[in-house]
Amino acid sequence: MFKKITKGLLALAIFGMISCPAHAFYTDMGQDHWAYQSIKFLTEIGVVVGFPDGTYKPEIPVTRAEFASMAIKALGQENANVSQDILYADINKDFWAYNIIEKAVYFNLIPNSKLESFRPFDPVTRAEAIDLAVNAIASSAISAQKASEVCSKAYQDYTQIPAWFLVAAAKSHLLNLDVIMPGHEGSMEAARPMNRAEVAMLIYRMMQEAKLNPNEKLAEVMQKLTADGFVVDNVKVQGSIGIIPAGTIFPIKLETVLGSAISSVADTYTAKTPTNYVTREKYLLISEGSDLKGQVKYVQRGKLFKQQGEVIIKNELLVTPNDQAVMVYGVATLDPQKIGFWRRIFKGKQVIAKPGEIVNLRLLAPVKVDLTNGYIYE
Repeated sequence: MFKKITKGLLALAIFGMISCPAHAFYTDMGQDHWAYQSIKFLTEIGVVVGFPDGTYKPEIPVTRAEFASMAIKALGQENANVSQDILYADINKDFWAYNIIEKAVYFNLIPNSKLESFRPFDPVTRAEAIDLAVNAIASSAISAQKASEVCSKAYQDYTQIPAWFLVAAAKSHLLNLDVIMPGHEGSMEAARPMNRAEVAMLIYRMMQEAKLNPNEKLAEVMQKLTADGFVVDNVKVQGSIGIIPAGTIFPIKLETVLGSAISSVADTYTAKTPTNYVTREKYLLISEGSDLKGQVKYVQRGKLFKQQGEVIIKNELLVTPNDQAVMVYGVATLDPQKIGFWRRIFKGKQVIAKPGEIVNLRLLAPVKVDLTNGYIYE
């Protein structure tokens, strides 16, 4: 298991990506891998891990116990206190995943029958994994006939979908949970073991959908974090997700000296969030003390009789207190706001911003935040 990277080292490493091409998280897969973004995100939040040799091994299967553990972690319920007897004959309290499986049963992700075995060491099939993901989400009931119609249109191998999985298979298609590897388009392959790349993509999609529409049991425990701070207007809250729209303006506190007479294009700067950013309902979006990093994109020197000074900076990286580093793009303009009468006439005013000063950053793209834990979706 990888050691946790310290916040400072993580920020420094990823900040280097602003000027240099980014490196893949794992040695056996590049950023062009079809599941790379899902694997990267789940690695950052500790849901999946690589192997000691630095590989991810995306093609190997995942056991049923491992998949249950990943799903519970992804849903943020690994520390939930539940009381649910497990009836499976092949699981006892000494088994490493007993408490995880107990939670999966409690949250109605998997059935609990004393007539069945859990088979913790068997590879999880696509049908079993997708069924669990569908069970995490509140969705409208559909009939077996409707499910058959959906599956017959979506999958060329629909006649091989087992009856117990038919409704879940149809729902997975309607919910975009039917993860299909490149080269396997049009097929459900219900009985095939699901590999680590497919699992990552499925769990990532399940997370996002469950944050919006969790099942009844999950909805009871998915509490949003609250705080006081700077209220960000026009945030769209849906389920447990908050979306900060592009164009939103909020304050950042500089840690670097910037000025029209001293800064040059491509100079780097750092800043921090001076307070919590919250919704009108006081749901926490971005925590106080988050690190911001970027570059100077434009400098205009103040020239007598010609022009006032101006500096434009572009933010490119946000590192949150929970050690997540994500690309967040925004711009801020430093210009002389208070100009005396004579300087207004003769021009030439320079602008300078010192550490501790506040500037207003305008987002260039939306930011999607998990309101239950502060993680940001890229």
